[in-house]
Amino acid sequence: MITVESLTRRYGAFTAVDDVSFVCQPGRVTGFLGPNGAGKTTTMRVMVGLTQPTSGRVTIGGHRYADIPNPGRHVGVLLDASAQHAGRTGREILTIGAETMGLPKSRVDEMLRMVSLDDREAKRRLKNYSLGMKQRLGIAHALLGDPSVLILDEPANGLDPAGIRWMRGLLKDYADRGGTVLLSSHLLHEVEQIADEMILIGRGRIVASGTKEQLLAGTETKAAHVTALDNDLLAKALQAKGVTVAAAGTGLRAECAPVEVGRVAAEQAIVLTDLRSAGGGLEDLFLSLTEDTQREAPAQTPSAPATAEGTAR
Repeated sequence: MITVESLTRRYGAFTAVDDVSFVCQPGRVTGFLGPNGAGKTTTMRVMVGLTQPTSGRVTIGGHRYADIPNPGRHVGVLLDASAQHAGRTGREILTIGAETMGLPKSRVDEMLRMVSLDDREAKRRLKNYSLGMKQRLGIAHALLGDPSVLILDEPANGLDPAGIRWMRGLLKDYADRGGTVLLSSHLLHEVEQIADEMILIGRGRIVASGTKEQLLAGTETKAAHVTALDNDLLAKALQAKGVTVAAAGTGLRAECAPVEVGRVAAEQAIVLTDLRSAGGGLEDLFLSLTEDTQREAPAQTPSAPATAEGTAR
């Protein structure tokens, strides 16, 4: 279990993390979500002793990271996939890690196979790795000691779609076997597919936490996007129930909850190929909770250029 208690980290007048508290449970993947600069990485650095807190504390299994004997055997960490000697090969990096932790060299080959780095790639120097290969090597290093806790900062960064799917499966299986996973990201779509719980942070403060269902409770809009094999028939059936319907792309927008659309379709034996809420879901919730941290402002319509007459005036 990871326990964060009233954690604060200040740099002069700037507060990077402000009175943050949360718990990550064994057997679950916890998504740590926030815009760039929200305080995710600072929090994780404090967890593993790379940054000292101004106040508060973090414990892993009831102990500070610095007090855990041979911590790599208990806590796997990936904060920066490039934070290794660029002149060393992937195999050398894992071999040094294995020797430091007192592990057999066979563990290196096992980890290379697990992250799909072949012999040729294992012999290449880190400076010649792509970002995706560095991420795979970083995940291998985090799992090298067979730890019970994983702390990963943006592990999907640089992975292709197949790599992201592989990583999802790997972490889900790890949690299913009782491991504790804390996964930070600013990519909501990727995290919501794997996380059992989510913690949303903005400007160094926790703005919401819970399961996806808990976070979205009460935020669903009373509208649905739906596509059927016969859109015209579905539109007529919905209108007969008093539902306002309009064309939307290749389907329809119905001004009612998705479950009502499904009920009407079932009654009329209409086959649906797509049915979802018209609301933005977790992304809209996240943006609304962290709107004061966003760099992007709504686009402004530029004013018309001055005419020659107006310039003369």
